[in-house]
Amino acid sequence: MSLAERLRASLSATEGHAVPFANDMRRAVAGPGTPAAVLIAVTDRPEPGLILTQRPDTMRHHAGQVAFPGGRVDPGDADAVAAALREAEEEVELARSAVEIVGSLDPYRTITGYDIVPVLGVIAPDLPLVPHVREVADVFEVPLAHVLDTANHGTQTVMFEGSQRTYIEIMWGQRRIWGATAAMLVNLGARLKW
Repeated sequence: MSLAERLRASLSATEGHAVPFANDMRRAVAGPGTPAAVLIAVTDRPEPGLILTQRPDTMRHHAGQVAFPGGRVDPGDADAVAAALREAEEEVELARSAVEIVGSLDPYRTITGYDIVPVLGVIAPDLPLVPHVREVADVFEVPLAHVLDTANHGTQTVMFEGSQRTYIEIMWGQRRIWGATAAMLVNLGARLKW
């Protein structure tokens, strides 16, 4: 069974079942949020990896953060899958044709009002990914088993806009995966049950 088939089977086994779900609803946004999508690109290896990006420290929003390739759904995008593939192509030069789409996960609502659809896909290992100079400082691969292992999931609490906020944090070497990206990984692990 291929990696894509294994992932697809795991997702369908939990579809429609209640699974623990991380979401950032501390500040409810009236009505629908801003549609967005990210690509969770899993590398097809004996020990699968996950492609992540590091945002430049000079960005106005999310400076230095680790993230999936992704962004807003544009009017020209057919759907969230098309948006995730377009953003990955723009941010790291990952050709749309190089991604085998497995499926979409439950949307994640951020504190800033984005409704992010995580799109799960499989890619060949060691593709020559090139970071977009203004949007991505680095692109790297982390072992999927590491980020899905709940033993590697910690929590941090900070004061944000006058109240305490707790978020998920996953460390991999010197890389700090936190916030929405870490929460979507927790949701992925709950759905896959690997």
